[in-house]
Amino acid sequence: MGRGIILRVLVTSSRNTFALDIIRKLGSTGHTVVASDTYAGAIGSHSKYLEAHAVTASPRFKTDQFIADISELVTKHNIDLIIPSFEEAFYLSARVHDLPAGVTLFAGDFESLARLHDKASFQRLAEQAGVPIPETLVVTNTDELNAAIARYPRYFARAAFSRGGVGLLTNTGPLAGKMQPEDCHPTVDQPWLVQPFVDGPMVCTYSTIVKGRVTAHCTYRAPEQWAHSTGIDFLAIDSTDTLAYTEKLVGELDPNFTGQLSFDFVDHEGGLKAIECNPRSTNGVILIEADALAAALEGTNETTVVVEPGVERQVSLAVLADAFTEPIKHLPTSLHDLIKVRDIGAGWHDSIAMMWSPATLIHGAKMAHGKRQEILGALGEDIVWNGEEIDGMSESDAAALEAVHGQRV
Repeated sequence: MGRGIILRVLVTSSRNTFALDIIRKLGSTGHTVVASDTYAGAIGSHSKYLEAHAVTASPRFKTDQFIADISELVTKHNIDLIIPSFEEAFYLSARVHDLPAGVTLFAGDFESLARLHDKASFQRLAEQAGVPIPETLVVTNTDELNAAIARYPRYFARAAFSRGGVGLLTNTGPLAGKMQPEDCHPTVDQPWLVQPFVDGPMVCTYSTIVKGRVTAHCTYRAPEQWAHSTGIDFLAIDSTDTLAYTEKLVGELDPNFTGQLSFDFVDHEGGLKAIECNPRSTNGVILIEADALAAALEGTNETTVVVEPGVERQVSLAVLADAFTEPIKHLPTSLHDLIKVRDIGAGWHDSIAMMWSPATLIHGAKMAHGKRQEILGALGEDIVWNGEEIDGMSESDAAALEAVHGQRV
């Protein structure tokens, strides 16, 4: 997608800061961009770099209408490429046969996405690829859960289908005791993973892959987080090991894979251990320059774009929100960051988009039904996928989903 190739692109789930970043970067490099989300106040839908934006049905709750809405947008705006920014990727991939002919979905086939997203089957994939992982137990009922956490003096547990650091069961660290074992309900269809608590900082990656080749890659840490979960400050670090691991995982998964992949590792005593994969965009994309990202999405760059260590970006409005949530703890650091660290909006002259951020919080509050402590988890409630069969999916994808469930460790 270099300067010589002009595409018409649809970016979905435009509520995400990383979706807004993709919109700005593609729009600024000459491509025509359309955005969509399930509510009108999504930040990315108000970027000046858009040709148009639209509201669609929820992929999770009204899948058929969502696919119809996306198909209408593709036809109306002559879309060449759909870039999903969140878990609507699963619904689009499962129903790709119902999208208009000629449009390309920048996401892997449904089986690959499911295998990556299911944390239990991902652990199996990493093991087969020779990528280090923590010892892992998969539990499918309360008795197994209690026995598993009793096995480890310090433990860490989460659902096989979860995201964003929400819903973690642990007796160690800042989230210890936030969730109790009786609040967890593992089943055969919705299992949980239990691991020994692995000390060390979290290391995250973001990659674009085109036909099995990693075209762009960055590795970063999040020195500042919102509610000990979602990063709001992103610092690039050395990518040598994570790029090698990403290439191994892609090779084991599908040598022809195309899409976005984001991995989380723990840096334990100088060695990385793979924790999970998000087969979609994450905030790591904001560390990649516009021209490089555009070329990487098309695969026109001859060598992999690797973000140099030391590049740093932050989400200023989120930094301020965090500062005033816990002012004594965060305000001094936040003020320093606001002065010293480049914000994701710097240089874009696109301030109206981020002014819609409160609309996203309001949307999350509505999805959480007024439960303040669950707002973060509810922000994506209408666009997530938790391992269920998808309305209208092919028989082969349904069979593949069952096979993925059978690949759990």
